[in-house]
Amino acid sequence: MTQTIAIISLILFAILMTSIGLFSYKRSKSMKSFLLGGRNVGAWLSAFAYGTTYFSAVIFIGYAGKSGWEIGLGAIWIGIGNAILGSMLAWLVLARRTRSMTRELNASTMPEFFQARYRSASMKLFSALVIFIFLLPYAASVYMGLGYLFNAIFPNVPVVYCMLIIAALSSFYLVLGGYTATTITDFIQGLIMIVGLCLMMFFVVTNPQVGGITEGLAKLKALDEGANLTHIFGGKNWLNLLSLVLLTSFGTWGLPQMIHKFYAIRDERAIKAGTIISTAFAAIIGIGAYFTGVFGRLYLSGVPKEGYDKIIPDMLVAALTNGVFQNIVLSVVLLIVLSASMSTLSSVVLTSSSAIAVDLAGEFVPDIDKKKQMLLMRGLCFLFVLLSFLFASLRFSFIIALMSFSWGAVSGCFIGPYIWGLYYKKTTRAGAWTGMISGLSTVLVLVSYLTLTSGFAAATKNSPLIGAVAMLVSVVSVPVASLLTRKK
Repeated sequence: MTQTIAIISLILFAILMTSIGLFSYKRSKSMKSFLLGGRNVGAWLSAFAYGTTYFSAVIFIGYAGKSGWEIGLGAIWIGIGNAILGSMLAWLVLARRTRSMTRELNASTMPEFFQARYRSASMKLFSALVIFIFLLPYAASVYMGLGYLFNAIFPNVPVVYCMLIIAALSSFYLVLGGYTATTITDFIQGLIMIVGLCLMMFFVVTNPQVGGITEGLAKLKALDEGANLTHIFGGKNWLNLLSLVLLTSFGTWGLPQMIHKFYAIRDERAIKAGTIISTAFAAIIGIGAYFTGVFGRLYLSGVPKEGYDKIIPDMLVAALTNGVFQNIVLSVVLLIVLSASMSTLSSVVLTSSSAIAVDLAGEFVPDIDKKKQMLLMRGLCFLFVLLSFLFASLRFSFIIALMSFSWGAVSGCFIGPYIWGLYYKKTTRAGAWTGMISGLSTVLVLVSYLTLTSGFAAATKNSPLIGAVAMLVSVVSVPVASLLTRKK
């Protein structure tokens, strides 16, 4: 029964996504419409595009399960931080300024912004390479979380088939409709995520294994002698909690696939409404996901042998396979993770593809024919989806290593030069270069040091802290270097 309902849900979902791709094709004939939706995207579509890109399957399955298991109740601060710092404050600080400056500078991508703002073609090339190198592994990582949930529902079906569904659907509507198709699908996927998460929370908490919020917290406290699991600020795990809040909240400020949403907003009114909508969406999804992960210990006797990513899939199967309605809810939850995977994948792929088709090709072939560039852009979107699928299914060790640090590396590289470039007129080219190099180098040096001294597992475990430090270094170094290199 569970598998039948899940298959029906997947078929209906696939038909809907395919229809959106066909609908958006006629509206994505030019590079401007394909990459930015004609810079005419409204508040609801922009806000949901931002939110669904923010909360990928990695956060639903990986972060929520691991944080809930290790930190406990305090993990909800990650969701609160994502809503206040990663969504509301990001929109208030970055959206209006980004929209106006990118239009004035005629920039469609973050590398183009750096080139125009700092008058440096080499900075454009460098940032495009960073995006390509680190976002492609991140795209591969979005397959992982869904794979575990898919395997829990269909234990006899290879996970690679699930990954293939994501790749096929994402590449179809993205290649046809570009950003227009992405925003429409993100809106629908966002609605599915909200409804599904609310149902998931209700059944997980009311299940006899938990017995409601009060009884569930009492059971968690009984499991933990130091009461760290029920400590609102994480108890002895406060540093890990703080680093996760900082990385997952402020990290979005330097990620090109997130900032890209501000380029395409229609007008000032849409920014005001989008700020409210995006914050509400992040609060529901972020807090709900981490709160659900808190109760993983009440369903499982220990961490599954496959690792922390298997906690929430096993917990959901245990909580949602006791009746027809609960089977339907489990299928909706499957669509939640599928939606989160596809929305993030499409945004990352669009950003990675533009780094080659717009930034690199535009630099080496400045008079490239627009139709050929458009064809190249569509082809690269398909190629990057294919590569991310191959990297995830074949599990190349080098790619897997990059996955753990991609978020911190990209944001650490860009956050300082981007924010100061928006607001500080005296930011120099040398200052921007210092921020990029120092942020990226911080990640590479700390990862190398921890790997050599304590092993790669220790470096991976500390990846949130490494990313947070890299962002801080980037933000601080840009104004300092600009003051030292400012022309008199």
